[in-house]
Amino acid sequence: MPSDTAAPKSVPARRPRSLKARTHVWMRWLHTYTSMISLLVVLFFSLTGITLNHPDWAFGNAETRRETTGTLPTGWIEGTEVNWLTVAEELRAQQGVHGRAGDTRLDGTEASLSFKAPGYSADAFIDTATGKYTLNVQAQGGVAVLNDLHRGRDAGPAWAWLIDLSGVFLTVVSLTGLGILLYLKKSRVKALAAMLGAGVLVVVLARLALS
Repeated sequence: MPSDTAAPKSVPARRPRSLKARTHVWMRWLHTYTSMISLLVVLFFSLTGITLNHPDWAFGNAETRRETTGTLPTGWIEGTEVNWLTVAEELRAQQGVHGRAGDTRLDGTEASLSFKAPGYSADAFIDTATGKYTLNVQAQGGVAVLNDLHRGRDAGPAWAWLIDLSGVFLTVVSLTGLGILLYLKKSRVKALAAMLGAGVLVVVLARLALS
C-alpha cells in the first residue's frame, strides 16, 4: 500500500562563492556605504570649489569692519611677561571676539594679539603702560566663510581632521568604484578609456596652468 506522505526532497548543497565573487560583493558593499557617507562632503566641496574659483561673485560676500577701544584690567602684564590667556579671555568677554588666538607680539610699549576664524579676523593693539587697547574686527560674508572652510584656513584641528577623513572616504569610494568597474566586462574597456582620456586632459590643463 503506497504511503500518503511524500518523501522529502533533498536540497542540493549550496556551492561556496569563489574569492572573485566574494571580493566583488565586498567592494560593492563598501562602495555603496562610503558613497552615502561621502555624499554631503562631495556636495560641500563641489559647491565651495565653484565659489572659491569665482571670488568676484558678489552674493553673500558682504564685509563689515569695526574698530572699538577698551582697557584691560591690571595684572595682564608683569614686567615683560604678558599673560596672553588673560588678555584673550578678557577681549572675548568685553568685545565678543571669537576664533583662535595667536600671533602674539610684545614690542616695547605695544603688545598685539590676533584672533582668526574662517572669514573672520580681529587684531588687538595694547598700550603696555596703560592697558588701553584698540581692536580692529573684520567679518566677511557667508561665501567667504565657506571658502575658508574649503581651504581649511583658520578652522582649527577638528576641521582639519574632518578634511583628512573626507579624503580617506573619497579615496575608498574611488578605489572601490574602480574595482567594481573591472568586473563589468561589457563596459570596462570603454570606461577605462574614458578615464584615461580624462586623466590626459587634466595633465594637459595643469601644464597650461603652470606655463
